Amino acid sequence: MHSLMSAAEKRYLVRFLPAVIVHVGMLFASVWSIRHLELQGPLVWALALAPALPLLAAIAVTGLYVIEETDEFLRAMLVQAMLWGIGLTLAVCTVWGALENAHLIPHLPLYLVFSMFCVAMGLAQPVVRWKYR
Repeated sequence: MHSLMSAAEKRYLVRFLPAVIVHVGMLFASVWSIRHLELQGPLVWALALAPALPLLAAIAVTGLYVIEETDEFLRAMLVQAMLWGIGLTLAVCTVWGALENAHLIPHLPLYLVFSMFCVAMGLAQPVVRWKYR
C-alpha cells in the first residue's frame, strides 16, 4: 500500500507544525506582555522579535522540504505550488499597498505576509495536483 505522504512530507509536518504552534503562542504572549506590562529597553525588543523566530524556523523547514523530497514529480508540484503562493502573495501585497498608500484601507501588518503565503500555497497545491490527474 502506497502512503499518501512521502517521508520528506512527513518530516516537514513534524518540523513545521511545532514551529507554527510555538509562533502563535509566542505571538499572543508577546502582544499581551508588551501591551499590559511596563517593559522597557532590550526586553521589549526581545519580546517583539520572539514570535518571528519560529517563523524563520518554519521558512527553513520549508526549504529543507524542497531539498529532502526525493521524488522529482512531487518536488516539481511543490515548487509550482510555492510559485503560485509567492505570486498570489506578491499580488495581494502590491494591490493592498497601493490602496493602503491612498488611505483607502487599513494597514496590513507585515507579520501576516508569511501566513498569507502559506494559505496561498495551500490553496495552490490541490490545483497543481489536479492539473496532473
